[in-house]
Amino acid sequence: MGGGWHDHHHLWNRDPEFIAGAKLDRLVLGRVWAFARPYRYMLAGYVATILVSAVITILPPLVFRAIIDHHAIPRRDLAGLNKLALLAVGLAVVDLVLNLFQRWWTARIGEGLIFDLRSDLYQHVNRMPLAFFTRTQTGALLSRLNGDVQGAQRAFTSTLGSVVQNVLTLVVTLTVMLRLEWRLTLLTLVVVPLFVVPAKRVGRTLQRLTKESFNLSAAMNANMTERFNVSGALLVKLFGKPDREAADFAEKAGRVRDIGIRTAILGRVFFAALGMLAAVGTVLVYWLGTRLVIDGALSVGTLTALALYVARLYGPMTQLTNAQVDVMTAFVSFERVFEVLDARPAIEDSPGAYDLIEPSGRIELDNVWFRYPAPSTVSIASLEADVAAPLSDEPSGLILRGVSFTAEPGRMVALVGPTGAGKTTLCSLVPRLYDVTSGAVRVDGHDVRDLTQLTLADGVGMVTQDPHLFHDTIRVNLRYARPDATDDEIEAACRAARIHDLIASLPDGYGTVVGERGYRLSGGEKQRLALARVLLKGPAIVILDEATAHLDSETELLVQQALAEALAGRTSLVIAHRLSTIQAADLILVMDQGRIVERGSHQQLLDQNGLYRELYLTQYARPTATSAGP
Repeated sequence: MGGGWHDHHHLWNRDPEFIAGAKLDRLVLGRVWAFARPYRYMLAGYVATILVSAVITILPPLVFRAIIDHHAIPRRDLAGLNKLALLAVGLAVVDLVLNLFQRWWTARIGEGLIFDLRSDLYQHVNRMPLAFFTRTQTGALLSRLNGDVQGAQRAFTSTLGSVVQNVLTLVVTLTVMLRLEWRLTLLTLVVVPLFVVPAKRVGRTLQRLTKESFNLSAAMNANMTERFNVSGALLVKLFGKPDREAADFAEKAGRVRDIGIRTAILGRVFFAALGMLAAVGTVLVYWLGTRLVIDGALSVGTLTALALYVARLYGPMTQLTNAQVDVMTAFVSFERVFEVLDARPAIEDSPGAYDLIEPSGRIELDNVWFRYPAPSTVSIASLEADVAAPLSDEPSGLILRGVSFTAEPGRMVALVGPTGAGKTTLCSLVPRLYDVTSGAVRVDGHDVRDLTQLTLADGVGMVTQDPHLFHDTIRVNLRYARPDATDDEIEAACRAARIHDLIASLPDGYGTVVGERGYRLSGGEKQRLALARVLLKGPAIVILDEATAHLDSETELLVQQALAEALAGRTSLVIAHRLSTIQAADLILVMDQGRIVERGSHQQLLDQNGLYRELYLTQYARPTATSAGP
């Protein structure tokens, strides 16, 4: 009964709302079979070994029956006894071999399915647009890649195997028992309702308790995830109340503890009761069987075989009481995986897309209007924070309004303006992180929607205000831009970015691990590493989004020197609030409320006495001369 408790406890740990009302959809079954088709011969072999194993395990009680009836009572045939004993041992060896084959099949099928599903999901999610990731909860997405993939795997390993094995065991065992003695067999079935009814009632109680436990555990996991990363830990250190944090966590953990104790006791009592019922059934068999033996209607060997079969009968019955729930749980996992796979990427290569070859870097925006896409077109409701709320079909308000300009190859175009003017959004249209609502963005005369995304990305490099670094070595982070880069090329890029001397001074040099999001490095060091990464990539177009914001004067000077190296000969779009960084730009575009309201050189814009001059005076004019000219 211990194995039955483990299976049922796993089964009841699934949220009942997760499978409520679920039905086996033929379309889902067809898609499941499409994934399982490459493993169809393995599945056939797996089921065949289960069938043979079920038959093999039926034979030992018949061997014992023959030993007792024909070789112990009354003849004492030792030679026959030895042969039957060897046969019993042989059957055990064959069953062991079959079990090994079953484990091999399940491992091959299960691990193969996990590989296929995870690979397809990972590849598909990587193709999703940036808007998908801005709305999706990372934890919910990881749950699909891990928990649901493993749940789908169980459909073909533990669930399929358990159901098939239990059904075959019951059918074969009952068939043999009925042939041996139908009256005793019917007597063993009298207690079956006593298995089914309590199993369902206790199952509902355990489901309710474990659902509450899961919700509490999820809350604790969210709490730890938010507080145990670098940024969260810093916030807790600065503003948190340790006693309050500990008390809140302890309250949830205490409730989980209490539920765990109650669940354990309830499960133990329930299965102890089922064990008692099985014992009662066995006693009834012995009671009636012994009377039949006394009356000469049954042999001692047959009674012994029936008693052994009874012990084999109740375990599968218990495990099959919730077989439907187990099957539905596995298939709902498939549905959740398919839900992600069915989410079509909002940005894809057009059917006739072609490569961007040796770009010169000319950028043209032609009457560009832009709204952020409707949530329903880029996201999945079940992956968002409020899973109950339907996704809106309405796009955002207008972010860009009729923007047009041209950046010639090798020139610097600067974008300035107040927060929310649309500068970052405009820059994100060039590498096609978003598609324009109307108008066109062109690179070297090609509409970016007609180019392959891979070659367009190869032609564009970007450095953001807070560049992201993986929790890995400096060398690995740099090689992410160009995996085939040599150590000499990496060093040259870092020298150009004015970061090599710092790296060389570190104990592990380029093998230094930068920490989560590069948190072991200062802001200026991360900026220069990001510039080195762009230099290593060698794109024709460089986009800098506040690359020098929040830096001290000395660090800013180093970054400025690195920028001069990075931008030499490349077309660049530079977003800057520090106007000192873009005074040498070939063209400055002043944006406000999604429009270009001014354009020209630094001096031309100062002479216009417009928004740019106002921004400049706000930053650099002395308090006593705010109304004076530069």
